[in-house]
Amino acid sequence: MSLGLQVAVLFVLAVPVACVAWTVTHEEVFREPRDYCVRRSKECRRWYERKFFYLFTCEYCFSHYVTVFFLFVTRYRLLYEDWRGYLVGGFALVWVANQYMSLYNRLRLDIKSERLETNIKEHVVEKVKNGDK
Repeated sequence: MSLGLQVAVLFVLAVPVACVAWTVTHEEVFREPRDYCVRRSKECRRWYERKFFYLFTCEYCFSHYVTVFFLFVTRYRLLYEDWRGYLVGGFALVWVANQYMSLYNRLRLDIKSERLETNIKEHVVEKVKNGDK
């Protein structure tokens, strides 16, 4: 596979990695298991148990495991044809996927902020129309 194609696959393959990692660590559909993991990550007696459960609450941490799964399924390698290609490809996938998640998070914050600003303006206009002070 040419380097250009490898890079293109990297940016495309990072999309499902980011999607799975974000969904498990942030979205409502996994809230109950995530809440359980958050509790266990704080309450377990042994440090390695706390760290194990923390992995399911952090999108960066969890994206490593999702990446390993996708590397296994797709056999994607970057730059090298041997085990080093999996290693380089894996870390590159994690990095790109986390860039995507950061952009998505920023976009969500911007949308939420604009929605709040619009609601405040509508409320002020409504008060002015009603003659309230």
